[in-house]
Amino acid sequence: MRHRKGFNHLGRTSAHRKAMLANMASSLILHKKINTTVAKAKALRIYVEPLITKSKNDTTHSRRVVFSYLKNKYAVAELFREISPKVADRPGGYTRILKTGSRLGDNADMCIIELVDYNENMLSDTGKKAKSTRRRRGGGGSRKAEGAAAETVEASTKETQELNTSETVDETMVTTTEEVAEDTDARAEEEKAEEIAEEAKTEKEKSQKASEEVIKETKAEEKAEEPVEQKIKAEKEAKTEDSTDEEIAEEEEKKDE
Repeated sequence: MRHRKGFNHLGRTSAHRKAMLANMASSLILHKKINTTVAKAKALRIYVEPLITKSKNDTTHSRRVVFSYLKNKYAVAELFREISPKVADRPGGYTRILKTGSRLGDNADMCIIELVDYNENMLSDTGKKAKSTRRRRGGGGSRKAEGAAAETVEASTKETQELNTSETVDETMVTTTEEVAEDTDARAEEEKAEEIAEEAKTEKEKSQKASEEVIKETKAEEKAEEPVEQKIKAEKEAKTEDSTDEEIAEEEEKKDE
């Protein structure tokens, strides 16, 4: 008999449903928001919010109780260290469901379930105060007319102030954009000049290296040519000595005759 069993069984057995909700609760605590169906999100909200309330009392017993539901030590540590201090002043309603339309295929209603204190966009919107207007009561038609005129004057002055501020903002934006453009142009010119100087330096170094190599080659050639010239000179000297010896011998022969 399932009397007063009014919760959604999600088409699963008890063990399967508990395991799925524990996994989804751990993912929600670790990632701060998840995408799922509306039915699962509503069941998850009932499952996880008592655990967040339990985490406000950081004791060994409460940690063991939460771990018995989540079965994930990293999620338990994140819940007690990061989430519970941020949610300490909130009396309840720790999660928010945002519907995102229907899913293709089975047309299931989809949504995003998230922790309220971790959506910075909505927190900034709620922090802004609504503008309050003052209205006067009683009096005749002249007072009403005067009040209406004063309101129109105030509205016109506010509009002019807003226009002036917008114009100043636009001017400042234009000036800043111009300054940024000038800075970028100057930087580009400096970079080009640096590149040209580096290229000139590299060309000079290359030319110096080439000249040094040419000088080395010429010196090596001169050194190689020196012994050849010495050999030629020695041969010439030897020939001259031989020629002188022959001439002396001929002269002696002539004298003998």
